[in-house]
Amino acid sequence: MQDTGTVTMYSTTWCGYCNRLKKQLDREGIAYNEINIELDPESAKFVEQANGGNQTVPTVLVKSSGGNESVMTNPSLAQVKQALAV
Repeated sequence: MQDTGTVTMYSTTWCGYCNRLKKQLDREGIAYNEINIELDPESAKFVEQANGGNQTVPTVLVKSSGGNESVMTNPSLAQVKQALAV
């Protein structure tokens, strides 16, 4: 498989939206790194900065193979795929 960029998902264990997106990414064969913000205070700060002071999850950081970087809050699978393609 060619390099399609990286996906980092900031989540919690209890987040239903996180679990849904993880299942969709798994089904599509899209690899991702998951960081539980309840166990990583620095990641929790990143999520707060990206979401106006709120710890809203999933927050997803996508770095495309083209060098673009985007941060999305509760994105759809289509949005993640689009961000990877840029």
